[in-house]
Amino acid sequence: MGDRLQGKIALVSGAGSAGPGWGNGRAIAYRFAQEGATVFAADLKPEALTETVERIDELGGTVRTHLADVTKFDQVQEMVDTCLAEFGRIDILVNNVGGSKKGGPVELSETDWNAQIDYNLKSVYLGCKAVLPHMIAQNGGAIVNLSSTSGIRWTGSAQVGYASAKAGIIQLSRVVALQHAQQNIRCNTVVPGQMHTPMVEARLAGQRASGDVDTLLAQRQARIPLPFMGTGIDTANAVLFLASDEARFITATEIVVDGGMSARCD
Repeated sequence: MGDRLQGKIALVSGAGSAGPGWGNGRAIAYRFAQEGATVFAADLKPEALTETVERIDELGGTVRTHLADVTKFDQVQEMVDTCLAEFGRIDILVNNVGGSKKGGPVELSETDWNAQIDYNLKSVYLGCKAVLPHMIAQNGGAIVNLSSTSGIRWTGSAQVGYASAKAGIIQLSRVVALQHAQQNIRCNTVVPGQMHTPMVEARLAGQRASGDVDTLLAQRQARIPLPFMGTGIDTANAVLFLASDEARFITATEIVVDGGMSARCD
């Protein structure tokens, strides 16, 4: 156990995972608990949080769970109010919920476009909307939003709703950071690339490789200059840094966690 977040209250949305192992949200909650934070772990599905809680309990860390659909403001507000009622403050907010659906403007239905924007971008806006008044009142806080390299580069698949939303998160974070800098609130974005998370097996392989996980992993690895794929822990380490006081002079910027993929031109 470390102490980089000792005494901090951290609300993490999407703190579960699509399957066993290190999804980004689970890894973030775990690393925060490892560093002394009290973690308020929110997700849509209770079963997604089971392993998150088990892993934090094994550490001897403190975690509370909450179920919420973060595309709906009444549920986001209830999530925030519940955290405040139990712990009195929110020092760190991580907006981590997201997921992709393939298709460009021709193939993607209007319904799916709206759902992609809600799931990936509106959820971040609502989290900030509900938490910021309390960070303003306490004169401080750190917000870390999760984007994707799909928001800054073509990553091999037409997914226009997802890419647009993830690009929007980056600018939303900059606006929040600059608007609230004088209240000692920092806001940054972590931009993961093609990580090996449980979502690869649970969802992406079926969408893109006819269920062949090995084929999809090989395709993804071929795009990465480093000779291995990152995991949710690599994402979590970047989020941890930005949430910690080590990053006290860092705001309105992004950390790309992609093994060099987005710097490559092929």
